[in-house]
Amino acid sequence: MGAHYDEIAALDAAYHLPTYARKPVLFTRGEGMRLYDDEGREYLDFLAGIGCVNLGHAHPAVAEAVAEQMHTLVHVSNLYQVEHRAALAERLSGLAGGGWKTFLCNSGTEAIEGVIKLARRWGKTRRGETCFEVVSAQRSFHGRTMAALSATGQASKQEAFAPLLPGFTHVPLNDIDSLAAAVTDRTCAILLEPVQGEGGVYPCEESYLRAVRQLCDEREVLLAFDEVQTGFFRTGTPFAWQGYGVRPDVMALAKALANGLPAGAVLASGSAAEALGPGDHGSTFGGGPVIAAAALATIGALEAERLGENAQRTGAALRDALRALAAETGLIAEVRGRGLMVAAELTEPRAQAVAAECLERGLVINAIGERILRFLPPLVCTTDETAILSDTLHAVLGAA
Repeated sequence: MGAHYDEIAALDAAYHLPTYARKPVLFTRGEGMRLYDDEGREYLDFLAGIGCVNLGHAHPAVAEAVAEQMHTLVHVSNLYQVEHRAALAERLSGLAGGGWKTFLCNSGTEAIEGVIKLARRWGKTRRGETCFEVVSAQRSFHGRTMAALSATGQASKQEAFAPLLPGFTHVPLNDIDSLAAAVTDRTCAILLEPVQGEGGVYPCEESYLRAVRQLCDEREVLLAFDEVQTGFFRTGTPFAWQGYGVRPDVMALAKALANGLPAGAVLASGSAAEALGPGDHGSTFGGGPVIAAAALATIGALEAERLGENAQRTGAALRDALRALAAETGLIAEVRGRGLMVAAELTEPRAQAVAAECLERGLVINAIGERILRFLPPLVCTTDETAILSDTLHAVLGAA
């Protein structure tokens, strides 16, 4: 670590609230799968800004779209029509098979807040003031603001901020009987991540999601998917639910929507798309010209480079390599995931130490708790790069 890192770290400690335990590195440049620190050292990035930079760092198509729009018009608010915003909504609807309407915002948490507000308005309109409850899954993660945190199924993230909002119930994932028992006349929506991300990369079972869809239809409840981390070809298809063949009524998007720039969206179809009217919801910056241009460029490049196919191919190779490593070392208990959203659960509580040692060796990976290693590389990742990851993990796990 050089003098520049020391200067930045000292300023950070002096002037930022200590809400993050930052890692000892200062990244100053990126290109594709690679990051570079303030001393010019190269790293392979297997985290992609927590699943945001699906196209890879500094993608020229996005950079050019942003630069051009910055020179033209940056912001006028949502009180007026602007270029690119409506085109982006049309593009998102097409990616999801058509028939969707969009609300644009700035983050995944904001998208979840929008989903919850929409679902409550929908429920109260159909069944009265008592229909406002949401059922979500244990171990889920939906965001940090109060409604999103209330929907999150992790007590450790909630306890310091109690009391939370009323109207949220959490049930075990992939347990349809528990879910059915939790749905009442007060329930307006079931909210699920098709693959739980921050909870440790736990995919929904296909039979479970089909049963959830049937349950929602039978009980007249909205099915809402949190696709914040799974969206934009991360699991192969544009959205993870398409790989399951189970269409939701509402979904939340963000992270990779604008390849690392702050962008989020709520998509709704059918009666859910009619729940909100003028004045019911808003966002000062959501869907501004620059972000909309970046998002359109991102989606276009993801499709043109066929990165969904690469995510499936490279993700399968990564899981195979991790399973081979598990068999050889006995130090990995389970490998989970879909596409390039992968976790390796260790047999020993070493995840934080392994992630730290990998950073020292030039690999950026993520530890969830003490036993789970998470891999969310840019979708440009190749099998050559996953082989480097596997070899490095083998060396790190084998070290005493």
